[in-house]
Amino acid sequence: WRQQQEPPTGALTLYGNIDVRQIALAFNGSGRVAEMLVSEGDRVQAGQRVAILDKEPLRLQADRALAQLQAQRQVLQRLQSGSRPEEVAQARASLAAAQAQANAAAQQLQRLQAINRSTNQRGVSQEQLDLAEANQRVTRAQLESARKALDLVVAGPRQEDIEQARAQLTAAEAELALVRYQLDQADLRAPLAAVVRSRLLEPGDMASPQRPAYTLALTSPKWVRAYVNEAQLGRVRPGQTARVVSDSHPQQAVQGKVGYISAVAEFTPKTVQTEDLRTSLVYEIRINVDDPEERLRLGMPVTVHLAATEPSAAEESQP
Repeated sequence: WRQQQEPPTGALTLYGNIDVRQIALAFNGSGRVAEMLVSEGDRVQAGQRVAILDKEPLRLQADRALAQLQAQRQVLQRLQSGSRPEEVAQARASLAAAQAQANAAAQQLQRLQAINRSTNQRGVSQEQLDLAEANQRVTRAQLESARKALDLVVAGPRQEDIEQARAQLTAAEAELALVRYQLDQADLRAPLAAVVRSRLLEPGDMASPQRPAYTLALTSPKWVRAYVNEAQLGRVRPGQTARVVSDSHPQQAVQGKVGYISAVAEFTPKTVQTEDLRTSLVYEIRINVDDPEERLRLGMPVTVHLAATEPSAAEESQP
């Protein structure tokens, strides 16, 4: 029965291109370009610095933010330390002085009142008595104020004031961290290993996040974008081995595997190269290639030879 089954499906030849994936690399902030370190065609590695902005304005901002941070740190430390012994002694001295003034005002009022009581006639005018009574009330209020001031000095700063100073310190730290981050972002770095396709700025130009400095072409991973029609779709499976040949190296095939098969059909795009030029529905596939010698260039047209596939278990079970 097995001998009567159909032989394995034959090999499949497809035509496609090495996929071009690009990055429009721009600075995260605005500023004047100081240096452009690479040019078209240069290879860059992940994390490599490729351009630099003028950093002097950011350095000045960082110095100012650091000074503000240090000042706010001292404010918080002063509040946490509380009142100094000298401040407490000063408040006690002020209280003693207020107490002395209050005592003197009270004694002055008592003398004037005693003079009036010891004579038949009023020896002190009513105006003098009123002034003495008013002076006594003033000195008593000053005494109470000095007493409350001493209590405040002894108690120290309120917890709310300490928390406010701590929050302001946190804000100053965040401001300094932001400026330092902007200073680090003044160095433009390549996010991945790539090839410089275009150099779009020069030293002296004004850079911004909306204005790319370079266009980078990603070289890894590298794959071939090809299309198969519905009749060929059953002959392609994920992981299927493939040989990729270019016109420049027809005798040196690059090995690869099918890595992606589209689940949605689409109309034949204009760039598709197939033997059948009729307009039809096709499925995109990607063949991941291992090209350590860099024989395949981005955008290069290539021919893909897929190895023959064995029938699946579901196909073998059909009568």
